[in-house]
Amino acid sequence: MSDTSPQKLLLKGKTAVFIDYANVYGWRDELVKPVDPNKLYKYLKTYSQIESINFYYGSDSNPQSKNFLTQIKKIGYNLTTKPVKYITIANIRGKLIKIRKCDFDIEICMSVYRSIEENYQTFVFFTGDGDFEPIYRYLIEKKKQVLVVYEHGHLGREIWNIKRGLFKTRFTFLQCQK
Repeated sequence: MSDTSPQKLLLKGKTAVFIDYANVYGWRDELVKPVDPNKLYKYLKTYSQIESINFYYGSDSNPQSKNFLTQIKKIGYNLTTKPVKYITIANIRGKLIKIRKCDFDIEICMSVYRSIEENYQTFVFFTGDGDFEPIYRYLIEKKKQVLVVYEHGHLGREIWNIKRGLFKTRFTFLQCQK
């Protein structure tokens, strides 16, 4: 299969989608165009099996961040957010260098457990974060269908090493790129 051929996801039963947008946003350097949350939502809604589309992203005090989260809700996503933390990583000649940090691993896992209780059969994750390996293995053990959507250079070794029960596909292969 070439990198440009579109691929349709084969979903089995009631499906939940989990989008760790900080990870997805990080794919922008690998893609021709950054992921457009509106186009992604419309694409996901073409699948009748998808009943829950969950979006996780940190909130910040600046107007651009507030507007973005307002738009995400208007699009139709189930939004989970919490305040961003700024962590100092260096002090260079009196200038503090800070990074933006806001992980949603626990919140996503809690949503996954709720989805299991609600009899979801398929779980689609838009993140290549290796920290999700335990939840993926748990879902596989429970005989759930697990799909991970990632982009080149953004898939943790722990996830790549799961050889059975996990379907991995690059974002650029999906039809929502059109």
